[in-house]
Amino acid sequence: MTTTETAVSEMAGSPDAPVPPAGAAPRAGAAGPAFPAFDGPGPAVQVSAISDVHREVSYVRTIGFRPLTMDIWLPRTGGHGGKGKSPVPLVLWVHGGAFQLGDRRELPPTFPVNSVFSRLNAAGIACATVDYRLALEAAFPAQLHDLKAAVRYLRAHARELGIDPDRIGAWGESAGGHLAALLGLTGGREDLEGRIGAQGPSSAVSAVVDFYGVSSLPLMPPMQLPDGLLAGPMVAAVPAGMSLEPGPMLVGGSGDPELLEAASPLGHVSADAPPFLLIHGDSDALVPLSQSVILSQALDAAGVRNEVVVVDGADHCFFGAEDRIDSILDAAVTFLSNELSQP
Repeated sequence: MTTTETAVSEMAGSPDAPVPPAGAAPRAGAAGPAFPAFDGPGPAVQVSAISDVHREVSYVRTIGFRPLTMDIWLPRTGGHGGKGKSPVPLVLWVHGGAFQLGDRRELPPTFPVNSVFSRLNAAGIACATVDYRLALEAAFPAQLHDLKAAVRYLRAHARELGIDPDRIGAWGESAGGHLAALLGLTGGREDLEGRIGAQGPSSAVSAVVDFYGVSSLPLMPPMQLPDGLLAGPMVAAVPAGMSLEPGPMLVGGSGDPELLEAASPLGHVSADAPPFLLIHGDSDALVPLSQSVILSQALDAAGVRNEVVVVDGADHCFFGAEDRIDSILDAAVTFLSNELSQP
């Protein structure tokens, strides 16, 4: 029984009281089922010889917002798919999109379709690819609260899914790399935990892969985009006067350096951080390579094991290095396999 289920059963005041559905939130007043704060994983569907997928799993339901969903890709060689074999490690994949666009099913255009999920499964690692609230839906730290709720959900359902709750990592690209880094750096921060979704389990992760993410929003240069790229219907829902710069939009439209720093991984580095792998192109025109370098330097100063891999000639999303995408993805999977090989 989850923490939330236990709370509702105790509130009912009787061992014969109705048991609420999975993820039920505590309800004041009359005993009985409360509206669920999240759903169970539901059935998995086989999508390949190596993968089963639980699709559209609602890991957060909260008043006033759409349900947040994830897809959980499980390797058929172990855990749930392996019919009783040892639990497998899991990696949370966090999509990019400048905090403004994208969803859990999308990979960068330079990556083969489903390549991150299927490569992890081929290595015997489960993958949960998650949606989170975008910048105009809610300001930071809502996005971090969402990812932490996703990790707590996965731990709460670890036995059902056949995953090992002690071996969870995070991997993201661009804005997702930024958020994966924050997730890794704030595992012990109760003030950033959030109160949505499953409660009780830890939201800490044991390893982070960050592809060309921002580490310091105050140090980011102004965004340089071709004229007309973001215009017309693309910006029709943006409030008048709102900056299109990803950093200010993430923190509610403010350019306040303190707010930007609070939403940046660099300001949260501590000796408790897990190992990091940072991979970045040296020709990235959107997020300069220096963003990964300064995060690595801060991790070094804190005594945190980390590595920076520089991809020669690569722009954002590794454009210009398409012939090396396989080796880049392999490097990330190998790092995660090694770091999550033991509890």
